[in-house]
Amino acid sequence: MSHDAGITLRQRVKEDIDTAIARDPAARSRFEVFWTYPGLHALWWHRVAHRLWQVNAYFLARVIAMLGRRLTGVEIHPAAHIGRRLFIDHGMGVVIGETAIVGDDVLIFHGVTLGGAKQVDGRRHPIVGDRVLIGAGAKLLGAITIGDGGRIGANAVVLRDVPAGATAVGVPAKVSTNALPADGADDAAMWI
Repeated sequence: MSHDAGITLRQRVKEDIDTAIARDPAARSRFEVFWTYPGLHALWWHRVAHRLWQVNAYFLARVIAMLGRRLTGVEIHPAAHIGRRLFIDHGMGVVIGETAIVGDDVLIFHGVTLGGAKQVDGRRHPIVGDRVLIGAGAKLLGAITIGDGGRIGANAVVLRDVPAGATAVGVPAKVSTNALPADGADDAAMWI
């Protein structure tokens, strides 16, 4: 997971747009992506809220997060840590909780929840490693860890750690470490 030191706002926006174009075959232009992708807008609202949270402006951070949720359909708690090049595709209904940590180059589809399973102090939300794919409607609950390169199938309910490079599917999710085809020819219905 990376740090943002030294990256300008303009560089970050360009990186976000480039990520959307690379990840979404329906993206036609940077102009279209900039103006019409709610997953990107949710990230941008979150970055503002997160900065406010970091300087203890908690109420204002929550107001900004609420506005972002109302405008995008994506709810990201201002305290959540989000890595670079996250792409939230068809973002409606995505929820990312307060102590969640999301790595770099993660792809999240609509209806995903990174939620808490218990009312406890400290970490209660998932840590998602780098290069993870989370299919539509998946629920990752509790202080679990999804290893780098993990894949979570659509509508899976994940309650336990998923090792790096493994795939989790089902309710409750079962983990398989069987490698998927290198050409990406796995069944797309598993993810969206």
